[in-house]
Amino acid sequence: MADTAVRPAGSRPGRDTDTIRRARRRSGLLSTLTGWGFVGPAMVVVLGLSIFPALWALVLSFQSWDGFSEAQWVGTQNYTELIGDDEFWSAVGNTLGYTVLFVPASVLAGLFLAVALNRRIRGMAFYRTAIFVPFVASAAATGILSTYLFSPQFGLVNNVLRVLGLPQQGWLDDPKQAMLVIAIMSLWGSAAFTTVIYLAALQDVPQDIIEAARIDGASRWQTFWRIVWPQLAPVTVFVTIWQTIQAIQLFDLVYTTTRGGPLGATKTIVYFLYEKAFRSLEFGYGSAAAYVLFAATLIITIVVVVYQRRRGSEAF
Repeated sequence: MADTAVRPAGSRPGRDTDTIRRARRRSGLLSTLTGWGFVGPAMVVVLGLSIFPALWALVLSFQSWDGFSEAQWVGTQNYTELIGDDEFWSAVGNTLGYTVLFVPASVLAGLFLAVALNRRIRGMAFYRTAIFVPFVASAAATGILSTYLFSPQFGLVNNVLRVLGLPQQGWLDDPKQAMLVIAIMSLWGSAAFTTVIYLAALQDVPQDIIEAARIDGASRWQTFWRIVWPQLAPVTVFVTIWQTIQAIQLFDLVYTTTRGGPLGATKTIVYFLYEKAFRSLEFGYGSAAAYVLFAATLIITIVVVVYQRRRGSEAF
């Protein structure tokens, strides 16, 4: 009755509703087009710099091309040669060794630092900033720092060992120690990333559950192991996958320090394909190595995710 009294004469409720709906649709369409207008150019550039090179590299992996002469189709010959290439398998072994050293250390270091920083003390903002600074440093700066720290002749580490009366080490000039130095310097820069991720996850853990456990008499270690750690499982999976991918793709720090030496002890898969493609001009062979690396990264990611999901379902 009230709507009838105030509605103007000759107006139709159904027509007014349709008009409002059409206006809303036009407004939504205009908003969508505006958004795509801003995002579209950048998306075209990103896709052009990622999808096109990936497809081109896939085609090149079945060809023999030096960058100047006409490319020749060789089929799976590049992949077949990789299987019998001792230099390639040496690079694979070096990469796996680095991954074994780097990934567990970066995850544990990030977790330890995050737990240490997840408390209210004076100057905490400064400590968190200081922890994150190495992550934003360039690979060139990290490589130069590594050279000065671990140089066998004038490095700071050997000077400290000399003062303490301990035997000096070869470090970057020793094939048995060079990869360890690379892992240490990578950890110095990458632990900040895992620290930030774990710190954000720790702040999302329900505090009422932790307080209830402490009231029930649980120690700090029991509270962390039984309550906090299970809450961090998804974050741990993400960090492990991310750091594994970063380890497999190691290049910049090797390039700025050892250039794959000494005696090929630090030559990783990415540095191997860099040499083949851009120094030996074997673009097809280098592209084949790149796709082998891509396949290995994809398989590792799938295995870790599937294992974590099965473990989570069994626990549930």
